[in-house]
Amino acid sequence: MVTVDPALRSSLSAAPPEEAGLDALTLGRRIRELRTNRRMTLDTLAAAIDRAPSQVSMIENGKREPRLSMLRTIATALGTTVDDLLKTDAPSARAGLEIAVERAQRGPVFTALGLPHIRVGRGTSDETLQTLLSLHSEILRLHRERAATPEEARRANVELRATMRARDNHFPELEAEAQRLLAAVGHTGGPVSHQVVADMATHLGYSLHYVGDLPNSTRSVTDKRNRRIYLPTEQSASRDSRSPILQAFATLLCEHEEPGNYAEFLSQRVETNYLTAAILLPEKDTVKLLTEAKNLRRISMEDLRDAFAVSYETAAHRFTNLATARLDIPVHFMKVHESGTIIKAYENDAVRFPSDALGAIEGTTVCRSWTARTVFHVADRFSPWYQYTDTPSGTFWCTSRIEKAKEGDYSVSVGVPFSHVKWFRGRETTHRAVSRCPDESCCRRAPDELSERWSGQSWPAARTPTSLLAALPTGTFPGVDQTEVFQFLESHAPAS
Repeated sequence: MVTVDPALRSSLSAAPPEEAGLDALTLGRRIRELRTNRRMTLDTLAAAIDRAPSQVSMIENGKREPRLSMLRTIATALGTTVDDLLKTDAPSARAGLEIAVERAQRGPVFTALGLPHIRVGRGTSDETLQTLLSLHSEILRLHRERAATPEEARRANVELRATMRARDNHFPELEAEAQRLLAAVGHTGGPVSHQVVADMATHLGYSLHYVGDLPNSTRSVTDKRNRRIYLPTEQSASRDSRSPILQAFATLLCEHEEPGNYAEFLSQRVETNYLTAAILLPEKDTVKLLTEAKNLRRISMEDLRDAFAVSYETAAHRFTNLATARLDIPVHFMKVHESGTIIKAYENDAVRFPSDALGAIEGTTVCRSWTARTVFHVADRFSPWYQYTDTPSGTFWCTSRIEKAKEGDYSVSVGVPFSHVKWFRGRETTHRAVSRCPDESCCRRAPDELSERWSGQSWPAARTPTSLLAALPTGTFPGVDQTEVFQFLESHAPAS
């Protein structure tokens, strides 16, 4: 059985990385304070460490964290030690205020409200900084006060995404477990067939049973007592029929117990989906294919999809597992409903997703100019859609496709910063867009001319989601009718 790194699970209840221990802001303020106390200018320190003043400024502003060798050089230039630079407390009360204000401005509240960045200088009084912090704290308090179960789930999702980003969405312990299972059934390469999946079930001591009365709220049901896995006889055209089986295996291999809260439920879901994808697209073979494609400068999600006979979404999501850890390519991924709502998202390339005040991305609306939205207006649904998008965070290139589901059409997009597009097929595209979001004038607010003409003269009938006023599904396994599951197992259990 796989032993999942406890960091993945424990980090869900811990503070996000930027709030725990030393951070770049504290380090930068300590360097600045030591420099000013020694009456050194920025240029003087830059010359002493053989770096450009702009680089030193980024370090002092907490926008870049220097390597250990650079820290040693800075410490020598300032007449101090690396240990002194790495102290986790603020160097002074004033510096502590500045750090707190800067951290607040980089947080989800300022981002969600689209507030402009306030430059804190020597002339900014302590009282002004205290007022900013008080207002920020009050907004946070109001959000927490109104928080209900959905907000708790969204917070857990935010923390989980921070963990995934910190690990570049790559989990070696799950990769190793996938390889052990594939080796146990003699799989030597190529797509994982249904027969191989059946051999895995036999290896694990389980039998597969296809039934027509599987509970509506489930994709599969595992009977641990009788070592059976029940699956629907009718397969969804939009889903890989191997996935529910492999997800059942993953739960067994990860030794999941009944989740005690939403954070644990979400963590288990990530582990299950990751291990499933790692089995369908084995790391060794996938990295080999992607490395060859990178060398030829023609990485393509379509080629990855076709090579392992998986869905485009599975290929795209699997690419995020390996892109940074194995190919040194930062990446972002989005699954967006045709309404513009973000369903899933991941990034470690500094792209700026829309978010609410809790920092949650899922459920927010993506900019109309982004590839994930423009692809819906493309007549050619057979070919991939490529686009460059200029954003306040930089220029990003994305490739996107439309996939159908019973809930409607979805776009699945993979993107990288401009500096990494050279490795991908489709980089020669001439399609380009500009996004100013979160500036409301970009796409969240109608142009003045239209507003003046139609404000107060329209009354659209909204297509209200059925879940709008419903509480988030509750129960040990959210959304699953436990009574229905128990009745199903009782009716299908073999006679004693």
